[in-house]
Amino acid sequence: MFGRPNIGGRVTKANNVTPLQNKLYNEALSIQQQKAKDAKSITFMPRSLVLATLPHSDPGAVPAWGRKNGAYSLVLQPGYRIDDKGEAISIGLPYGTKPRLLLCWLTTEAVKTKSRTIKLADSLSEFMAKLDLHDTGGKNGSRTHFRNQMIRLFSAQISCVYSTEGEFARQSLAITDETHLWWDPKSPDQIALWESTIVLGEKFFEEIIERPIPIDFRALKALKNSCMSIDLYIWLTYRLSRLGAPAVIPWNELKTQFGSEYARERKFREKLVDSLKKVLVVYRDAKVTPQDNGLLLYPSRTSVSINASF
Repeated sequence: MFGRPNIGGRVTKANNVTPLQNKLYNEALSIQQQKAKDAKSITFMPRSLVLATLPHSDPGAVPAWGRKNGAYSLVLQPGYRIDDKGEAISIGLPYGTKPRLLLCWLTTEAVKTKSRTIKLADSLSEFMAKLDLHDTGGKNGSRTHFRNQMIRLFSAQISCVYSTEGEFARQSLAITDETHLWWDPKSPDQIALWESTIVLGEKFFEEIIERPIPIDFRALKALKNSCMSIDLYIWLTYRLSRLGAPAVIPWNELKTQFGSEYARERKFREKLVDSLKKVLVVYRDAKVTPQDNGLLLYPSRTSVSINASF
């Protein structure tokens, strides 16, 4: 693929690259040539979902699911609906890259507008284009899947828990208090009679406004086919900017934070190292080295300034 650039060096392109690798290379060049603010690509993520992240694959109809980062735990619970028999049916939990891109866009809109009410778009196709998502129809197309992920995300409840032997703190966050989706996936370009909007949950909105993590949307676009790469990029952007001295993060801790669904640590390590190679193409200032005992992190120039604004 691409070799990792030297710190302060330039990304170089290998021969016989795939279309995905070519997109990664082109976005990396764009990032090198123009700062995020000048490219108008500054975007944000909620801190609570940077410290621990969403599922990579569908967890199924579970009552709760979570990840752990030290003393911090993120717990997700699905919304429910009632079927024709009067039984409660799980809507399911959000997973994959689409909810991550969606959260990024929503957080950015909230930071920009300082409003809990977010207008999405006049049509489903228009909204997918905002997130740089490929639009395909049909029962198994990206359009249907994206709408389903939106409903899962907007219906989910989040619990942020901090727990040690002597301390305990918990905060419950509803991502939305109201959801109004009036798009028809069968007619994605049709403008709905009513606006599709959401109202962010009050506590979730406060979390966004008080502690947003700035990142570069061009990097997310380049990495959007890999959940692990997206999660690593956002986390490294946040973590390295606050690092005062070199630190090793053990593999078992990284697994609970990024890959709790992997049964074998060795498989998780292989996946993380492969994802890290992609991240280092778009975040070339990150000083990160895999070792036998974990990831060695060095204080590094952040991908986007922590005080970045529009």
